[in-house]
Amino acid sequence: MSGPEERAPTETGGPALDRLLALSDGVFAIAATLLVLDVAIPAGLSPDDYRQALHDILPPLAAYGLSFLVIVEFWRGHREIFEYVGRPDTTLTRLALLELGLVALLPFPTALLSEYGDQWQSVAIYSAGVAAVDVVQLAIVLHLKAHPGILRTGLPRHVVRALVVELVGTIVVLTAVVVISYTFTSATKWPWLALIPLKVAAGRYGRPDEEKG
Repeated sequence: MSGPEERAPTETGGPALDRLLALSDGVFAIAATLLVLDVAIPAGLSPDDYRQALHDILPPLAAYGLSFLVIVEFWRGHREIFEYVGRPDTTLTRLALLELGLVALLPFPTALLSEYGDQWQSVAIYSAGVAAVDVVQLAIVLHLKAHPGILRTGLPRHVVRALVVELVGTIVVLTAVVVISYTFTSATKWPWLALIPLKVAAGRYGRPDEEKG
């Protein structure tokens, strides 16, 4: 018996899928753009105040860079998943809208992280926001695996494998960040760097088996 990955392609989703993808691209773009609003230096500063302002802007810049990377990776995963969708059903559409709502919310915890990064509550709120998007993306993949009839073509194993690795790895990293920030408030920013090799590893797992080596 043929599995979901061996199903013949179905017709494309047409206008409904196109509108959903257009909305998704818009939300991701706006969310990434809103991140930079917290990166600013007041006008009319004295030389000493200007130098201090340059120093003070480093945390917002770090939070911006981190969240921009996170949002771009979420966008990449979202587009990759929907490349296999043929006819989006109601559940898939609702899951996609939930994901977009959570992505649009990310500038808020990013602002908390940039202004109050030494508070473990800010780290916990940011971590929860990022993990929530990961969970919804995994729910989308599981829905597609359970309902292959809405796919254009079968969902490859390497796509599912990459998202599972990224989800589990991200939750582990975010949990560690919260624990570290709660225990050592001066070390709240550095553990986030672990997300970079995690994204690289997820990208490797996301490649087809024949491309590895």
